[in-house]
Amino acid sequence: MARRWASVAVIMYLLICALMYWFIFQGADQSIPAALKGTAADPATFLNARELMLTEEYSGIKNFLFFASTPYEWLFYFLILLFGLSRAFENWASVSKRRVPQTAIYLFWLSILSYIVVFPFNYISYSLSKRYNISTQSFTSWMKEEVIDFWLGFGTMILIVSVLYWLMKKSTKKWWLYAWLLSVPFSLFMMFVQPVLIDPLYNDFYPLKNKELETKILEIASRADIPADHVYEVNMAEKTNSLNAYVTGIGSNSRIVLWDTTLNKLEDNEILFIMAHEMAHYVEKHIYIGIAGYLILSLVGLWLTARLMDYIVRRWGKVLKIPSVSSISSLPLFLLITAVLLFTSSPLSNYLSRYQESRADKYAIEMTGDREAAISSFQELTRSGLSEVNPPLIVKWFRYSHPTMLERISTIENHGK
Repeated sequence: MARRWASVAVIMYLLICALMYWFIFQGADQSIPAALKGTAADPATFLNARELMLTEEYSGIKNFLFFASTPYEWLFYFLILLFGLSRAFENWASVSKRRVPQTAIYLFWLSILSYIVVFPFNYISYSLSKRYNISTQSFTSWMKEEVIDFWLGFGTMILIVSVLYWLMKKSTKKWWLYAWLLSVPFSLFMMFVQPVLIDPLYNDFYPLKNKELETKILEIASRADIPADHVYEVNMAEKTNSLNAYVTGIGSNSRIVLWDTTLNKLEDNEILFIMAHEMAHYVEKHIYIGIAGYLILSLVGLWLTARLMDYIVRRWGKVLKIPSVSSISSLPLFLLITAVLLFTSSPLSNYLSRYQESRADKYAIEMTGDREAAISSFQELTRSGLSEVNPPLIVKWFRYSHPTMLERISTIENHGK
C-alpha cells in the first residue's frame, strides 16, 4: 500500500508542476491594460528591450520555482512518514532517556534530511539570482548564511517541538490552545530581539553615514510623531543589486533600516518617499495589526491542525507509521498540515498586507507631496530587482504581499487628479 500511495503522490506532484509550468510560461495573460499603455506604469516606458526580456524570464522562472517547491515540501513530509523514516528517527533518538535530548536527536536527523532534499531548490534560486545579476553574493558567503539558517532553525525547533510534544502528552484535547497561548509571548519576544540579536548574524548594521540625509529622514519622523534617534544602514551591496528599506522590531528595539544599495541608486527625494512609506506602517500601527492577525490565524491554524492530526492518525496512523499524535514521529504530519494551511491562507494574508502597503503609499505621497519621486523610485525598484510589473492573478494571490508595480505606479500617477 505504501508504494501505491507514494506513486500516486509523486504523480500528483508532477501533474501540478506540469500544469503550473504551462500556466506560467504559456497560459497566463500578462499584457498591460490598454488604458495604461504609454503611462509611467507601463514597463515599456522605463525599461529597455533587454530589461523587459530579462524581467519576463526571471519572474517566470521564480514563479515556477515557488509553485514547484511548495508541494515538493509537502511530498517530502508525506514520503518520510509513509516509508517509516520518521519512525526510524524516533527509534534512533531513544538512545537517550531524557525528553529534550531525544527531541534534539530526532530533529537533527530530520533537519539534515530536510536540508539535503530541499537544497537543490535553494541552490537553483541562488544560481538564478547570480545569473540575472540580482545577487552579487559569493558562494562561500551564501553557504555561510545557509549554515546560520540551519543551526538557528535547529535550535529554535528544539525549544518549540520540546514544548509542543510535552503539551500533547499532558493534554491530548487542548494542547493546541496551550501551545497558542505560549506562542503569543514567544512571538513578541522574537520580534523584539530580531533587530539586535538575529539580524546582525547576517549583516552589519550601523547609523546612516549621510548625516544630511539622516536629518531629513528624522525630520519626517518628527512630523509623523515617530520617536526615532537614528536611521540604520546595512551593507547589502556585496550580496545583491536589489533595493530595500524597512522598519523592524517592536518597542524600544524598533529600527528604520536602509540597504546601502538603496542609498547608492536612489536620489534623496526618492529615499525620503520610501522612508515616509515605511514610517506609515508605524503611524497606522500596521506592525501591531499584523501581529494580531498572525495570532488569530495561528489560533485557527493550530485548532485545525489538532483536529486533522487526530483524524489522520486515527484513520491512517498504521500506514503512516504514527502510533499516536503525541509521538514525535508525528512531527512531519504536523509540519505538512501547517504548511498546507499556511499556503491556503496566504491569499488572505497577502490581501491584507497589500491593503496596508497601499495605505502606506498614500500616506507617503501626502507626507512628501512628491509624485515624481514616488514613481521614479518604484521604476528603479522594478529595474534593479527585475520585478514583474503585472503578474498573473494566481501569482499575485499567493506571492505578492505588496501591490503590483502596475497598481502602485498607476495609483500614484492618478493621485489627486
